Parts: sequence; C-alpha cells; structure tokens
Amino acid sequence: MAPLDRRAFLSLVGAQAGVAALGLPARAAKSDAIAVAYSTDVPTWDPNARVLANAQSLYKCVFDSPINQAPDLSVKPSFAKNWRYRDAASLELELELRDDAVFHNGDKATAEDFRYTFLERPKAPVPQGGQKLDTSSIWRRVKDIEILSPTRVVMHFSEVMPSAVTWLYFMGSYIVPKSYMEKQGPEGFLKTPVGSGPYRLAEYQRGARIVLEAHDKYWGGAPKLKRVTLEIVQDPSARVAAIDGRRVDLAVDLPIREIARLGAEAGIVGSIDSITDIVIVEATRTGPFEREEVRLAAHHAIDKQAISKALFGGKAVPIDVPAAHKTPGYPENFHFAYDPNKAVALLKQAGFGPGKPAQIGFNTLSGFFPNDFEMAQAIAAMWKKVGIEAKLEVIEAAKYQELLRANKLPEAMLYPWGNTTGDPEMYAGYLLDPKSIFAAWKSDDMGERIQRLVVETDPQKRYAGYREANIYAVEKGYTIPLFQGVKTVAYQSSLGFTKYDNGWILPQSYTLKA
Repeated sequence: MAPLDRRAFLSLVGAQAGVAALGLPARAAKSDAIAVAYSTDVPTWDPNARVLANAQSLYKCVFDSPINQAPDLSVKPSFAKNWRYRDAASLELELELRDDAVFHNGDKATAEDFRYTFLERPKAPVPQGGQKLDTSSIWRRVKDIEILSPTRVVMHFSEVMPSAVTWLYFMGSYIVPKSYMEKQGPEGFLKTPVGSGPYRLAEYQRGARIVLEAHDKYWGGAPKLKRVTLEIVQDPSARVAAIDGRRVDLAVDLPIREIARLGAEAGIVGSIDSITDIVIVEATRTGPFEREEVRLAAHHAIDKQAISKALFGGKAVPIDVPAAHKTPGYPENFHFAYDPNKAVALLKQAGFGPGKPAQIGFNTLSGFFPNDFEMAQAIAAMWKKVGIEAKLEVIEAAKYQELLRANKLPEAMLYPWGNTTGDPEMYAGYLLDPKSIFAAWKSDDMGERIQRLVVETDPQKRYAGYREANIYAVEKGYTIPLFQGVKTVAYQSSLGFTKYDNGWILPQSYTLKA
C-alpha cells in the first residue's frame, strides 16, 4: 500500500484547522512580567499526588526537587547539594541538603521536610475514600530516612533501587513543608499551596489561569521575571490566536503548520524540537484486544511515516519500542513494520475483517500535545481500512488518570508518556509493570521481566534487559509505540527563551530583552 500524500491523508481523516478566538484582553507591556498560553492545568496542587507529564513544568515553578536538570539534561544540585551511596549494595543513599532554602510562608526547609516528603507522606494511611499518592508507589522501597542533622539525611532502602537518584529529579519528587501541611491539612494546603521554588502561587482559577509571583528569598536568586500569568487554553487554535495577536509572550504545543507560519512573522520565533517524551497507544486486556492477533494488527495498520509527514512536517520521529531513540533502552536494530496486508491476515485469524470489524473503544486527549486529536483520527481511519472499528472519544487528562487507576480504560488510549530523564525504567519499567499504578497493560510475563530489572545494579545488564523487554512487549502487542515527542513553541522575540531538551517550560530561566 503506497504512503498517503498530505492532501489524501487529510481527506482520509477529515482533519480541520478550526480557528477559535481567545478572549484575553490586550496586555500592557511590562519589563518584568509575561503571559503564557499553556495547554493544561495541574491535576492538583499537591505535587506528590499525581504525576502528569505536562504539569511538571508548572510544579517546578512553585516547588523544589532534591536534584534538577540543566537545559542539556545534565544532572545538577538543587535542594540537595551533594549525594553518594554509603555502601556497596546501594541500600544507603546519603544527601547533603541546602541550609538556605525557604518556603513561601517563611519557614526554613530542612531534613524534616525531606523525610516527610519521601517517607512519612507516602507511607501514611489513606483516609477512607481517598487515593494513595503516586509517590507511595514510586518510593515504596524506602524503609527509613535517617536524619543526621538539619542538612544531612540517609535514605535506607529495603531493596536495591537503581533509579533512586534519577527519581529525585523526576516526576512527583517535590519537597513540601511538613509543619505547614500538617497544620493546614490536605484541603487547606490545596487552597494555598506552599513550596520553596522560584515562584509562589498568587492566584489560581482552575482550568483557566495560574498567576505566579517571584519568590524573593529563593535560594537560587529571585527570577528576573517577577510575574508570570499562565492562561490555561486547551484549544490549540486559541493558543495560536493568542500569540498571533500578541496577547501572550509565549504559546506552547501548537500545530506544526502554525509554527512554520508564525515563525515567518516579524517579531515571532517558532521552534520545533524532538524531546525525550514518547507518544504511544496504550493497550488494555479488554474486548477484542484480549486477542494478540488484534493488537498486532492494530500496530501493523498504522503508517507512522505518513502521519509524521502530514501532521508534523516529518519532524515526529517514529519509534518501534516504548523509548526514545539514542536512550539506553532503545534497540536501534529492531523494527516493527507498517504492513496493512499482514494486519488484515491477523484479523482474519481472529475472526474479524472489513465485513466484520473488531469493535474497540479508543480514547484520546485533545490539545494536550501537538495534533493529538488529528493523530487519533488518522489512526482510527487506518484501522477502519483493515477491519478495526474504533469508537473515538475525547477525554480530559484528569479523566484519563481516573480511568487508568480504576482499570476502566477502553481497549486503546492515545497518550504522551513523559520521561525527561531517558532512563529505560521510566519508560517500560512503569508503563508495563503490572504492579505499577501507571500501567494500562497488566500481565505476569511482563511483570517477571521488569521485576528482575528494577533491582539490577549493573547498568549495562539493566539497559540490555530493558532493550529485550521492549522488543518482547511490542512483539506481543502489549503496547503500540508511535513517535518520539515533539515540543512546539512560539514566542515574541523580545523574550529571552531557554530551551530544555526534555521540553520543560520554565519561566524562571527566561528574561525580557530591552
């Protein structure tokens, strides 16, 4: 089957570029304030509760993590100044903490807050009807955190956790104030969240607006931009309109075609960059997807090159396993073919075909990352041609989290998986481990493979094991990898923008040019 050209492709999926007006007032120019059109809100202002990839940039404005990453993704100190393993078995991780970190309410951040964040909170009983923190799963192997002084702690692990240091700069690992949170209670904290990051939350309207003000006592120095207003704009066309009309200084996650147009305008810079996140179709053991033939057929039917060319100008790099290219867990010599004829043959083995399609549910986000809904339309159209009829439904990110944790996702879910680190455990290790709260697919055979790897301390053996596990998962149809993530931003040329290779949007690193 020949690849589709752009015109045929768009005709096939019925993609339309709707134009929406964003009701933002004209913005008065200021030398120390910016407005941003952002694609998603936080799921909650408790930064340990839910790990949603697109919300991490927002959390990093308000909260500190023990360790951080530079724009080139090199690791650098943050709340923790130094760290080292004290034993050959890697069961005791000692950290030296800063003595000049201050929470927004004026309290000093100390070892007590570190212990509370990574031990006491994750292991605390869950109130009736409540949900466990996502960090309770992430840090389940921490059996104790010993406080040696206000600035020195030792994390004691019940079993080896090779990714412990990596997790200290990954999702959900943000220091929260013990005294303030215990005094206010969870609900009080959500109303007035307090962190030790470069900005404090000054105003919040759920689903609409986040206003940040510089934290003058931030240990790293107060940000150059004193006020940042993030308008939560889910419609990508409205985000385009906002930057096009100069109502904002920066707009993120825009359609590729619009980035090219905006970048040609005077005073606007457009940027398209490949990042370490990936886009996948998550599969569940539901309905027709209980059959391996149907899952494999669904993967063989997707023309990734055509989607990249039509929707991303060829900038979206196809992937064959759930990891980004050139990361340790990616087997560069493995390829899963686009083969619609094989898809038809596999469906026939399972008793399906164009005349008797396999009917599945297919959820997607819309406006959460560039061209997500259009991509879902394209995939559904390709599936229909081989004999899979997908009922496409748009859901919010918060709804996805709810369905995932309740094991109620349909057969397929188009989702961007965030991994700012590139570590293979943060890809397959959490996507495919049946014990993981983040796993849509759950099977014992994958669990056995993953469990051997999460305690493997030899880096080369660990990486090789993940490469093998990734190939196995794809050949069994447990996951359908699509593309390496693409970050699209457009900003006014007066903004000194700092690009992070993992796609972070961090106003604390920006300046306004004279």
